[in-house]
Amino acid sequence: MLILILICFSNHHASAQNVLSESLDLMPWPKNVEKKNAEFIIDNSLSISISPSGQGRVHHAAVNFLRRLSGRTGAFLNEGFPVTDQQGAIQITFEKVSNLSIENDESYSLDVGNSGITITAKTDVGAIRGLETLLQLIQNDGTNYVFAGVTVNDTPRFVWRGLMIDAARHFQPVGVIKRNLDAMAALKMNVFHWHLTDDQGWRVESKVYPKLHEEASDGLYYTQEQIKDVVAYADNLGIRVIPEFDVPGHASAILTAYPELGSKDGYDYSIERFSGVFDPTLNPTIDITYEFLERLFTEMSPLFPDDYFHIGGDENEGKHWDESKAIQKFMKQHNLKTNHDLQTYFNIKLEKILNNLGKKMMGWDEIMTANMPTTTVIHSWRGQNEGFPEGNSLISAAKRGYQTVLSNGYYIDRMEPVEKHYLVDPIGDVKLTDLERSRILGGEATMWAELVTPLTIDSRIWPRTAAIAERFWSQAEVKDVDNMKKRLKQVSFNLEELGITHIKNRDVIIRNMTDNQDISALVTLSKICEPLKIYSRNKGGIEYKTYSPFTLFADACVVDAEDALPFNRAVHQFTSDRSSVNASQVLAYLNSWAGNHEAFKKLTKNPKLTPLEPLSENLSSTALLLSKALESKSLTSENLTKIKEGMLILEQPFADVEVAVLDGLNNLMAFCVSHYLVN
Repeated sequence: MLILILICFSNHHASAQNVLSESLDLMPWPKNVEKKNAEFIIDNSLSISISPSGQGRVHHAAVNFLRRLSGRTGAFLNEGFPVTDQQGAIQITFEKVSNLSIENDESYSLDVGNSGITITAKTDVGAIRGLETLLQLIQNDGTNYVFAGVTVNDTPRFVWRGLMIDAARHFQPVGVIKRNLDAMAALKMNVFHWHLTDDQGWRVESKVYPKLHEEASDGLYYTQEQIKDVVAYADNLGIRVIPEFDVPGHASAILTAYPELGSKDGYDYSIERFSGVFDPTLNPTIDITYEFLERLFTEMSPLFPDDYFHIGGDENEGKHWDESKAIQKFMKQHNLKTNHDLQTYFNIKLEKILNNLGKKMMGWDEIMTANMPTTTVIHSWRGQNEGFPEGNSLISAAKRGYQTVLSNGYYIDRMEPVEKHYLVDPIGDVKLTDLERSRILGGEATMWAELVTPLTIDSRIWPRTAAIAERFWSQAEVKDVDNMKKRLKQVSFNLEELGITHIKNRDVIIRNMTDNQDISALVTLSKICEPLKIYSRNKGGIEYKTYSPFTLFADACVVDAEDALPFNRAVHQFTSDRSSVNASQVLAYLNSWAGNHEAFKKLTKNPKLTPLEPLSENLSSTALLLSKALESKSLTSENLTKIKEGMLILEQPFADVEVAVLDGLNNLMAFCVSHYLVN
């Protein structure tokens, strides 16, 4: 009986959320939302008051809120800053200022009525989360902009809701980092994981070891003042900053500056220009390695006040360890039978260094070995861990006593569709004790930067990461994909006000490709094409170097191509119901593509455009033939052969992209064969 009640409650909750989200575009979806028969009209008299008053996080968030509100609504507000001599129409109350940690309380209550709005929270961070929800409640009735009347009681499901940005493979300037922090805050994310060193570069100024930034960064690094500025900026948004300094592998840049720390004598260490896993590795058997890391981390730790400090620890294949007679001798002397044992020896010493600095060590899941202390945090990226029969390394780690964070399933650089990430749950259906559950802190989306630059990084992070943010914040039963996509469309648009370039930079890239000619033909193609997935664009990491061009057609295209889902759905609707309305929806796409090649042919060609010609030509010819078949309700064998020939070509990659409307085209062709084919 209890199980039946729980199922009914879950179904009721999901149904209520679906009904509400038809009129509300909230993301992440709050824990509890009730719609009220009320609305608050936004006009120039709107004001905000804060209790207690001050110049902290809530004041900053309130000023930013007013600017964004004014920008969206066009309201000429009389008060552009929080008022202190009266109660505002929006009244914010919180109890204490948070010291950002995993213990932080981010819950809040929000009530929107006809005559006023209240936001109540235990901490200032909870209050600013409530302001973001309120901003998502803006609607208009053609006459007025209003806040929709609701009562919200909200709290996050997980305490760790992160985004990792790799600034080592391609350096990301401070402006890129800050605009993405703003976007994170808008989606209630609270951890920025900053990957600062790898084979391709060291990215932080070091006054103790200056050759790191002088010789191993190509001049692209953050000064210590810039680091402090970003950390303070994030703190103001309620976001913790976790640095990652990857050791002992991924060390080409470190060893370029200080080769004496390397595991292979006489090796010509240099900054790596390609992507992949490389051999240069710190030598864990010599004292100077630990002296170096202790002095370095002593310098770096004060720049990052958070308790957690990420040491990477991934993808060390130990080739240089295997080739070193001195290291092999050391391993025998210390009864270290495998490279995993040697890396555990290294990690244990490193953890002691960090503990003495007041830090809690965190590393990728390779560091979880039988002897690794459970005081270390395990960051799961591989998902499955063969060393432990429990299966998922995240679950295995939690059961063995480690705090854990999941990134497997949230690798947004793999260019996979949003629903794949959205349906990955940090816990899933695994049965855990309350203590084991508490060790699963949450998850992180990971933006590895082998194939992104400041021009394109936003389009690879957003809007998909907004859906991942919902998975980390919202209740587990909030997982309707169609419902999510409907809300995500509005969220994606709103991200532009924060400076996110994921929409507008497509046209910037295409103008560059066409040498500033008419871009309409390429825009049409970009709406049905997606970059190749799961690293196949740069197979083996050898096609693109760090200084290769990332201003090509694949860089203009994004995951979840704009016209792909609507077209594939339109075809499904038509093949299920051959109404004139459904037919016209399909024909609108086909006729647009059929005529697109004429616009493409008018472009003066260059080496960037020529590889797209077969795509443009075969899309147009195939669409034209299918359009004729639908309109005439007749398909000849000759035209069917031509359609099949065109489809074979469209199934091939073009300039590192793939056509995303193939399912719809194939289904439409099959329909025409079964209904319209004539001899």
